[in-house]
Amino acid sequence: MSTDSLNPDDELSADEIRPRGGRAADIRNALQDEIESGKLPPGATLDERALAARFEVSRTPVREALQQLAARDLVRVAPRQGVTVARLSIGKVRAMLEFIAELESLAAKLAARRVDDDLARRLDETLARCQEAAVNGGVAEYTLANSLFHEAIYAGSRNPYIAEQIRQARRMIQRYRLKDFQNKTLINQSLQEHLKVARAIQSGDETQAALAMLQHVPAGTTGFSEFLAKVPMSFFEADNGDSA
Repeated sequence: MSTDSLNPDDELSADEIRPRGGRAADIRNALQDEIESGKLPPGATLDERALAARFEVSRTPVREALQQLAARDLVRVAPRQGVTVARLSIGKVRAMLEFIAELESLAAKLAARRVDDDLARRLDETLARCQEAAVNGGVAEYTLANSLFHEAIYAGSRNPYIAEQIRQARRMIQRYRLKDFQNKTLINQSLQEHLKVARAIQSGDETQAALAMLQHVPAGTTGFSEFLAKVPMSFFEADNGDSA
């Protein structure tokens, strides 16, 4: 190539000079966020050509991104059927909720054991935010307030390993919990349960804190049935021997 054809004022765009692997990672991250948030629901079809057009790339980085998502069990790649957002079986969802409930309960127990003035104040602050969202906000506002309340307990447990395990499991299951706060009745129920958990922690009652949190997560028979009624059956995969 002649050097005369190069113009120092012509600058390549960031996308043009970004390594292919970097583009694949960007696409993977964007799709992962949409899957975990429920914007792309379980069973949704992912078309390589459409995704390539959307992200303004060739199909190669899209294919790489989908392979990475498949390795994380977020999508399913089936011969002659294409790529779809992974669906979990009812048995697996229940098992994950049981796992989350037990870890959340342990976090609450440890927070009660280690409660101090700072944690007590933070719990009051997050409860007040939940109250405000319940009265004057909507689903999005209460969802955020709920997250802040639980994060306060994780911090209060002073066990970052447990906290990270809960966060990872919650991200995996979140797309099945989009209707947890779909109306004021459910929001108010959550708020009352938060109050019981917080007061038990603030009083240093480990047993009651653990029990109140265990009752807060829909893993028991009644709670799980109510949870299941809010989720479209099309979101679930056949159990194939999973325990229910």
